[in-house]
Amino acid sequence: MKAPRTGARRIYNGRVISLDIEAVRFPDGSTGSLEMVRHPGASAVLPVLSDPIRETDPEILLVRQFRHAAGDFIYEVPAGRLDDGEDPRHCAERELREETGCRAERLDPLISFFTTPGFTDELIHAFVALGVSRGEPSHEDDEFITVESLRLSSALAMVADGRIVDGKTIITLLFAARFGFGR
Repeated sequence: MKAPRTGARRIYNGRVISLDIEAVRFPDGSTGSLEMVRHPGASAVLPVLSDPIRETDPEILLVRQFRHAAGDFIYEVPAGRLDDGEDPRHCAERELREETGCRAERLDPLISFFTTPGFTDELIHAFVALGVSRGEPSHEDDEFITVESLRLSSALAMVADGRIVDGKTIITLLFAARFGFGR
């Protein structure tokens, strides 16, 4: 149940996010004001290079990308922001191609999740890419990315020991490892 808005004021409108101050009525009837970071949503994709049905430990791709907010390079699944009205599957295909240079024969949905619903409406749609063929990436000017191939077990070990700290990557890897690589 969503708390109904009784008013909103845009404080900031940027390229990636917007910030609103919203007057809301809570489920108990009380009212208050909340800061809400508005985000168009994103898609993330786990590229699988080998057949996850035939192999118990398939080969996957991750990107190692510089993130200013993290103050370093971090491991991530390829991902990016949805353009206005863009279908999440199309966004996943685009980000897979731009960040890794890969194309997929199949792109199956895994899970959609809110990143931090306490203050933002960002919803990420995670996919798995199967039947992947390699190519040349085409990074944006502000992207500093290397593509790394590793086994799923290695990526899971990196989650366990803290080398993978990106939330969307952790969720995508653990979901795929536990529930499979597509529906």
